Amino acid sequence: MMRPDSLLTTGYRYFAAVAEAGSVRGASLTLNVAASAISRQIILLERQFNFALFERRGRSLKLSAAGEILLAGLKTAMQGHETTLDHLDALRGLKRGRIRIATVESISVSALPDLLARFAADHPGIEITVTVAGSDAVTDLVRSHDADIGFTFNPATLDGLEVRLTRDMPLGAVMRRDHPLARERKLLFAHCLDYPVAWPAKGLSLRVILDKLLGAAKKPPPNAIECNSLRLMAALARRGRCIAFQTPIGIEQEIADGTLIFVPLANRRIPPDRLTIVHRPGSAAGLAAGAFLDIAVRHFAGGGKVRK
Repeated sequence: MMRPDSLLTTGYRYFAAVAEAGSVRGASLTLNVAASAISRQIILLERQFNFALFERRGRSLKLSAAGEILLAGLKTAMQGHETTLDHLDALRGLKRGRIRIATVESISVSALPDLLARFAADHPGIEITVTVAGSDAVTDLVRSHDADIGFTFNPATLDGLEVRLTRDMPLGAVMRRDHPLARERKLLFAHCLDYPVAWPAKGLSLRVILDKLLGAAKKPPPNAIECNSLRLMAALARRGRCIAFQTPIGIEQEIADGTLIFVPLANRRIPPDRLTIVHRPGSAAGLAAGAFLDIAVRHFAGGGKVRK
């Protein structure tokens, strides 16, 4: 959504709201504006540009090629406007501003809440929004100007982004303390598959790593519970249902109190699980997002310790 102090005219604001909601009705509920008023503005824009901005598909609307070009241009214009506003806010001592963060699930469990609490204590007037998404969706959100900062693992591409930090995280088998393998100092991946396992669904960065360890099989073991949530996989391991495969990020507290045991995988050719913090070039320096980015980089560069 556009900021309240947006420079966009009414027609452009309504157009952007419809594009985000996927329907005039959805935009009407979001903006608290009559659907008929929104429809009139869209019609005026389409007459002005002599292009259909949406493709009508039943009750939903999909951006046309012209609509996608217009939306991208509006986002670029708004990004420049927001940067100007943030610079003005910086002159007030960083008392106002906005940060949009996109993150993978594991970072959202404990590391990001700690960072947000620390930042909010120093800058209580900054508006912050967080979107939890898959690893490649995080980079897409930053690249498309829908997020300022992204926390991701093993993104498929970093085109159009600037990397502020990378850190390789150890991948291990996670289980209850009374699991038969819990006393091992290291484990081979194949040994873990003798027991029920929690298996990451496609779209999670861990799945790519585990598929490489499987070799030619390329499909979950027969005794696997497949899911797209690291929290759920850790919960299954915590209840003794299975072994989960994760980095320590997101389960720091459980490891610290012994609820879960983390045993590193000993496979020599295991691909790295690489934490990557990204932003768009030039979008964060000296602004609210830059201040938060600096705190995050110091946190993870220093070992990523969180509260116990």
